[in-house]
Amino acid sequence: MNDKHSKTPGQVVEDTIVPACKPWSAEVRKGDVVRLIDLEGQQAVDFLCYNLTNKDERYNAANTIKLNNSIYLGQDTVLWSVRAQPLMTIIADTCGSHDTIYGCCSIEIDRVRFDKENSWGCQQNFESELVKHGMSEKDIAANINFFMYVPVREDGQIAIADGLSKPGDYVDLRAEMDVLVVLSNCPERDNAAAGYEPTPIRAIVYRPTA
Repeated sequence: MNDKHSKTPGQVVEDTIVPACKPWSAEVRKGDVVRLIDLEGQQAVDFLCYNLTNKDERYNAANTIKLNNSIYLGQDTVLWSVRAQPLMTIIADTCGSHDTIYGCCSIEIDRVRFDKENSWGCQQNFESELVKHGMSEKDIAANINFFMYVPVREDGQIAIADGLSKPGDYVDLRAEMDVLVVLSNCPERDNAAAGYEPTPIRAIVYRPTA
């Protein structure tokens, strides 16, 4: 696809259109960058990352919130591991306010929230993608939701609001160590996470020029 965000400042290692509702993963080397592009706007991207050489060391939401002093992610935010090591850093972001607290959708949670028997969710996407890397549902942690907006009221109540991302908005994440990145292009149709109609995203891995 030709769009203004397809030109990356470096050598492209991988360039993939992730279809609506599908998972994707990549092994990303230290210093390389993952660019996630919301092609049509308001499409949540559920995201996890792991130390490639020791997958027990994974993204940790609580450490990331504490060490960035914010429940929202944006430019210059560091994604911290369960061992308080930096996994990735957001080096560019055209949207902001990415969610750290709402977690992922699943068949089971949609049954409780919406009284619906949906056929798939981000939990199932994570499970199916992690198997490819010798992992299982036990390796799923509380995830990031890029491009999903979850405002918190003064009384502590939260809800998924209409997404802030516009078509072409993107986030760049630099790997601070060799990492495994796993994502689910959210299939949720019963709340605003994917604008009630899931759409494709684009995932580019690039190696910055010196």
